[in-house]
Amino acid sequence: MAIRPPSVDRLLEAAQSQVARNRQRVEKGLDILLARQEPPVGVTPKDVIYSRGTLRLYHYRPVTDEVYRVPVVFVMSLVSKPWILDLTSGQSFVQYMLAQGFDVFMIDWGVPRPEDTRLKFEDYVQDFMPACFAEVQKVTGEDEFTILGYCMGGLFALMYAGIYHDAPVKNIVCAATPVDMDGMGLFKAWSDRRYFDLDRLVDSMGNVPPDLMLRSFEMLRPMDRWFSYVRLIDNLWDPQFVYGYRVMYKWTNEQIPFPGETYRQFIRELMWENKLMKGTLSIGGRRVDTQAIKCPVFHAMAEHDHIAPFAATRPLVDLVGSEEKEEVILKGGHVSLVAGKNAVGRLWPATAEWLSQRSV
Repeated sequence: MAIRPPSVDRLLEAAQSQVARNRQRVEKGLDILLARQEPPVGVTPKDVIYSRGTLRLYHYRPVTDEVYRVPVVFVMSLVSKPWILDLTSGQSFVQYMLAQGFDVFMIDWGVPRPEDTRLKFEDYVQDFMPACFAEVQKVTGEDEFTILGYCMGGLFALMYAGIYHDAPVKNIVCAATPVDMDGMGLFKAWSDRRYFDLDRLVDSMGNVPPDLMLRSFEMLRPMDRWFSYVRLIDNLWDPQFVYGYRVMYKWTNEQIPFPGETYRQFIRELMWENKLMKGTLSIGGRRVDTQAIKCPVFHAMAEHDHIAPFAATRPLVDLVGSEEKEEVILKGGHVSLVAGKNAVGRLWPATAEWLSQRSV
């Protein structure tokens, strides 16, 4: 039986293709190692309409001829930068909501300074948030507003509405918001009061360093970083993959300090005592009564969220007293819930559709 010799042209073509891919791998690898051509983030046009200390209140410029009557105010977590919900074109929750005709604002807490270690729940919920909402009302001429909180931003939304029962909150949207701290898994175990010297940490360090926050997140899934490096190396020749990787890497690695006294409250009153879930949390002498929240509530959860586990987020809709409330459970994790294909195809459209009926 005659054996056909391999085609020299095909061998050369395959070799040239592999050489080209390896050259691209080297080029892209150097770009990453040297932090060259960092992907731009948070570029949706906006204006600062209120500032105070590190706090900034943004008003994003509308892109439609008409906007819904009720503005949407994004409330960020304390440990994340605001651009995580405005990553890049096509990967921006903010941009998507603008395209659907919503009038979008965002509260950016900023990066805490050493003197901001004194800030507590009272400052955020009873001072900063009311001041920002008043500015939104002034700019729009509308009394009502929607609060959209991500992670701890959702906790702040519940705290605010649970204290100010008569506030004109039209709707509340929470994403990946933990309320039952008994379901916080490893976070709960690591903060066990028998072994975790909370007061020593805060008293000695003030604001909790971002590296400590980042490493605690990484320890939840210690191999994730290494698996991501393997996937990156395999796909270094693909510009689209590398760009997406660098955007998400920037998200997950650019943590900011956690204000010390707020961290002390969070651990002591929420993680240790689970007071929000039990209905015994008080802020500034006023009880947070989530059963008194009567506005429509929409809550999105990630089934495989390791930062705000499903067991911790699941009870949220039962915690509020609203008659009109809805929850969605999506595949994915803490980040992919609000960014990526899962978010673009499911969460963003679901949020916009739900709000569109309640924002006129």
